[in-house]
Amino acid sequence: MAKYSYEEKLEAVLRVVDDGMGCGTSAKILGTAKVVVQRWVRRYRQFGAEGLLMKKGSYPGAFKISVIEYMHANHLSLYETAIKFAIPNDTTVGRWERVYYEEGPQALHRDNRGRKSRMSSDKPRKKKLDKKTEEDLIAEVQRLRMENEYLKKLQALVQERITRENGKEPPSSTN
Repeated sequence: MAKYSYEEKLEAVLRVVDDGMGCGTSAKILGTAKVVVQRWVRRYRQFGAEGLLMKKGSYPGAFKISVIEYMHANHLSLYETAIKFAIPNDTTVGRWERVYYEEGPQALHRDNRGRKSRMSSDKPRKKKLDKKTEEDLIAEVQRLRMENEYLKKLQALVQERITRENGKEPPSSTN
C-alpha cells in the first residue's frame, strides 16, 4: 500500500498549482518532505493527474540503456529523465546510471531486484548420511548420555560419602 493516497497527493499538488502555496508549506501540511511534493508537482505538470498514479514497474534492459543514453545525449537531469520516460522515481534512473558506468551496459539486462538467495550454488550442500551411519551416531549419543548420567550419580555418591566421613551432615530439608 502506498504511503499517501492519490487524493492526498492531488490535494498537496493542487495547493501548490492552484492556490500558489509553496511546496514546503504543502509538504508540512501533509507531513512529508518538500522534495516529495516537488516530485508530485513535476509529474502533475508533465502527465496531469494520472502522473500521480504512476506505479513502480519492471523495465527491460534495452529500455534502461536507451534511457541512460538519451539522458546523456540530451544533458538531462535524473528528474527530467524520469519525467520524460514516466519512471516514478528519479533514484531508479540514478541507480541505472551507476550500474551502466560501474558494470557496463550489459549489467542492466540482469534483474537484481529482491533479496539475495540464502542458498548459494557455490556452497556445498550437507550430505545425507546413510542409514547405518545415522543409526551408529544415534546409538553413540545415547551411550554418551547414559555415561554422563552415571558419572553425575557417582559424583553425588562420592560427595555424600566425603560429607559423612568429615562428620558434617548435609542440611535437612525440613524446617
